[in-house]
Amino acid sequence: MAETAAPSGTTTSGSLLASLDPLLREWLPRQRWFAGKGRPVTGFSLVAATELLPSDSNLGLHHLLVRVHQPPTLGAPARPGDCYQLLIGEREALPPRLAPALIGHVTAGPLAGHTVYDALYDPRPAEVLLEALRAQARIGGLRFERDPGQEIRDGLVARLLTAEQSNSSVVYGDTFILKLLRRVVPGVNPDLELPLALARGGCARVPAPTAWLRADVAGDAYVLAVLQPFVQGAADGWELALRELAKGEDFAAEARALGRATAEVHLALARALPTVTLGHGLLRSLVDGMVERLEAAAQAVPALRPYEAGLRSAYRALDGLAAEGRTWTAQRVHGDLHLGQCLRSPSGDWSLIDFEGEPARPLPERRLPQPPVRDIAGMLRSFDYAAHSVTPPAPGWAAVCRDAYCSGYAEAAGSDPRADPVLLRAYETDKAVYEVVYEARHRPDWLAVPLSAVRRLAITSPSPRRPHP
Repeated sequence: MAETAAPSGTTTSGSLLASLDPLLREWLPRQRWFAGKGRPVTGFSLVAATELLPSDSNLGLHHLLVRVHQPPTLGAPARPGDCYQLLIGEREALPPRLAPALIGHVTAGPLAGHTVYDALYDPRPAEVLLEALRAQARIGGLRFERDPGQEIRDGLVARLLTAEQSNSSVVYGDTFILKLLRRVVPGVNPDLELPLALARGGCARVPAPTAWLRADVAGDAYVLAVLQPFVQGAADGWELALRELAKGEDFAAEARALGRATAEVHLALARALPTVTLGHGLLRSLVDGMVERLEAAAQAVPALRPYEAGLRSAYRALDGLAAEGRTWTAQRVHGDLHLGQCLRSPSGDWSLIDFEGEPARPLPERRLPQPPVRDIAGMLRSFDYAAHSVTPPAPGWAAVCRDAYCSGYAEAAGSDPRADPVLLRAYETDKAVYEVVYEARHRPDWLAVPLSAVRRLAITSPSPRRPHP
């Protein structure tokens, strides 16, 4: 793959970061993608800095990897701070159209007297990224790479998607979408690894990566961004479900089609990447992880404690089946599947996106083979969330969608997840426990939604059932 030579642009001095420090302390905690909310920022350390546009021009552009230092949460061990990817634009004055992107005015250091802002709001800096990907540039430790079989046209106008999310996305002329990862860790990121594997296997349910951005820093490799085709006119699964709910329309046909799409992706992943058999030993380690997460959640959220014993029984039941000799197949899965991770094209076809997994979990854990039911449990919980987003809640709507989704999955996979209720209950329980902690920390008004599932799962004693037709 040919590369375009470019100046290194790498800043080794911490003077740039020092000048930005007081501004970032105020700006970062306000960002939707900042994971350390509720804890003070005590400092920063520079992982890497690369100049993408020189500061002596009318527009400067700096790519930063910054480690944010914060005190640990109560009872948690101390660990290195999270590393964030920042694209800092620099202008003498900020035009009114970029007011929402403002970080602040620099008073000292190399950018003194200039205004800095989140450059993804500005079309020109965003287009610099696309140009570098098309040219397969190497700038400092940044490597812009692409699939040589896909064309990237020039002249595509960039626009930032402003919907709240854990990363940032830029659309280029309704042709491509660039997902820029905000909180980054070194290693093989499944958000690039799995779509590449699926593309090689010919799976059309996942947009094939067109290009991607990596960084090599002190022997560590990071995946920073992925460019994929933009599905023009596609409907986000969550928004589509809420629209149908608001109109009182049935969503069962869409849920069934989404179940088939999920199964097709699982089958393609099983063909493309190794699978493992979970016997008692491997299953026990998964169950132990579930128990540990439950115990930590009960400590963090007192409202969960009355249900702890009942929830623990879901895990004991699964461990008991394994002890009797039952085995399961584990494979690579999506890892964080819900309605918002699905797109329906104008033709009615469903696609799955965002294979990063749950960002709060360690990268090695996100890359572990899991039973496919983990993804299924996530989607079933998502139907429940949608049903509770309307007033009054519509639990019957969720139940119909859950059954339709499982039926669609069975049509494509040849096996119905409802036929293994002990496994399904354990994974639904693990997901609901995760949701309780998330909502308690970030959206207390939503805590009642996973708690309602917790009450149901704590008293459920599943028994084999006949799959629905």
